[in-house]
Amino acid sequence: MEVEVKLRLLDAANHSRLKEILSPFHLKKLNQKNVFFDSANGILASQRAVLRLRSYSNNNNEITRCVLSLKAKSVLNNGVSRVAEDEEEIEPLTGEQCVEEASKLGLTESRIIKRCKDEFGIDEGMGFVSLGGFENVRDVYEWRGLKLEVDESKFSFGVSYEVECENDDPEKVKRELEGFLKENGIDYKYSEMSKFAIFRAGKLP
Repeated sequence: MEVEVKLRLLDAANHSRLKEILSPFHLKKLNQKNVFFDSANGILASQRAVLRLRSYSNNNNEITRCVLSLKAKSVLNNGVSRVAEDEEEIEPLTGEQCVEEASKLGLTESRIIKRCKDEFGIDEGMGFVSLGGFENVRDVYEWRGLKLEVDESKFSFGVSYEVECENDDPEKVKRELEGFLKENGIDYKYSEMSKFAIFRAGKLP
């Protein structure tokens, strides 16, 4: 079970200010592209499951890493997300081919694809289709013993900003993080929708 605190930053100015304040604690910047898949008749969605292929690229736009993930039964309440998540690395070339031609995903040697077939009922005849996706720029910080991820998610209909922190004691982390944001005059709200839900809704919250 992945447990995360998720707070939505209200605009680009608050996002920039937070990054500026956290700059002494910066670890790395990640350029991510997220593409989602399901069967044509939406078998995964009907069972509250999400299949995502996330690729990481360097500054030359070359893909350096691909991670396939299956998330199920996500609950997001009062800024705390809980979701069953399974992740698996696949070869970057394989990932690129699956993005270009979704049907190749079903032929991939993968534990997660096998789960989609065996547990969720996507059989060979159905195959996979791409739902599209979005890009995300993630800045990672080590702050007060916590790993903070500050995201800029670029959808076709707009940009959203969020700070996340994975931790087994989310209420304690949320109090500490909220206090820090208020102290520094950064406007935020509890996230009410996952990035995938925003993407599928086609509009910013």
